[in-house]
Amino acid sequence: MKFFYADSLDLVDPKFDFEHERSLNPSRVPQRDDVYAHELLAPERPYDGLLVSKSLFRSGGGSATSGKYSQPQRKRFEREGARTFLRFPPDGKGDANSHPIMGDCGAFAYRNEEMPPYSIDELIDFYEFGDFSFGISLDHVVLAYDRRLDDDYPVQGALPGFRSDHTMVKAEAKRRQLLSLANAETFLQSCQLQRVSFRPVGAAHGWSATSYLDAVRALLKMGYDYIAIGGLVPLRDGDIAEVLEALQNEVKDRARLHLLGVVRPPLYQLMRDSGVASFDSSSPLIQAFKDARDNYYAPDSSRHYTAARIPQANLGLPMRLIRAGAISQEAAVQAEQEALVTFRAYGTGSASLDEVVETLEAYDELLSPGRKTRTPSALVRRTLMERPWDACPCPVCRELGIEVVLFRGANRNRRRGFHNLWLTQKQLEEWRGD
Repeated sequence: MKFFYADSLDLVDPKFDFEHERSLNPSRVPQRDDVYAHELLAPERPYDGLLVSKSLFRSGGGSATSGKYSQPQRKRFEREGARTFLRFPPDGKGDANSHPIMGDCGAFAYRNEEMPPYSIDELIDFYEFGDFSFGISLDHVVLAYDRRLDDDYPVQGALPGFRSDHTMVKAEAKRRQLLSLANAETFLQSCQLQRVSFRPVGAAHGWSATSYLDAVRALLKMGYDYIAIGGLVPLRDGDIAEVLEALQNEVKDRARLHLLGVVRPPLYQLMRDSGVASFDSSSPLIQAFKDARDNYYAPDSSRHYTAARIPQANLGLPMRLIRAGAISQEAAVQAEQEALVTFRAYGTGSASLDEVVETLEAYDELLSPGRKTRTPSALVRRTLMERPWDACPCPVCRELGIEVVLFRGANRNRRRGFHNLWLTQKQLEEWRGD
């Protein structure tokens, strides 16, 4: 099985000065000078391949579904292709085996819209001009996973998370599934007619193990031998296992599966037994700066660590409090600097655990009087006491030391995410026996 990282222009400045919070490259141009995880960690690989969603290229309006690529970046991507733009590999001469790149629609980004925002022809052009290894058909996410939707009779009350009743939810789920299947059929036919250079992948959606099985059977009948299972992100391990077990006999020796948006190490064996050849996720990086607790991955995946937060006094919450007159700028800067100095001193062994925790809590108290809302101190104490960065052999931890567990700014937080990606890949390689 291969792990694809769902990239979203996640770069870091390789010449960032962490002590003074600035770049040491005065002529820095982010897309040219900043680096991706596979560049920063080279020659080691933090993933087997990359996945890029077309939704990242969507323009206009500044809405929640607008893309992340600027117009110049979109043009350059189309001109150079994914492999050269992403520098994967550095010379842009990789292939589907050594450096696979998969494209998808990014259906989760437009999940609340009635229809996908682009056409099948637009999607094929995106994959073809982008020189992708694989391209997933145009799909629409089914918003419910509930076995009761298999029943023909209504259940009492609305389904959890939905305002409409059983009949309406099922009708919408069925509409999205059938729309995805119809698009998959047209997509495959168009790819065959145009003799595209990428390998078409059919997208399957459902609301239960039975409905996923129906979708996969339909895709197999169309002629797909690589099928992406969508809509799994919010599901529990048990639900995903239920789907995989239902598909196991159907896809055996007939097709390969790709799981969209999930990395679930406890299910690796079942995934392989069920014909899963690949999966993608961005969660190892996202957890580094969005999760309240599990920011830093540990070799034992059940014992991740919490990063220590020292917000920059001139940004975010501290600056809002300063502008509102709730705290003085002098007090914020002093508390911030005391926390940073003591934190770094602890990293070199010249400050005690109690001293660093005390300064962190003092800064927290200044920003949130009476409430420890920013970081649970017991969890941060554990991180600092166990010093996981000292034992980690990844390039990020070797370079940054204690700075890797400091929640502060994109260059640190993304690097911590790169560590998480590296560890995810190492765990997969160990399981595979690489």
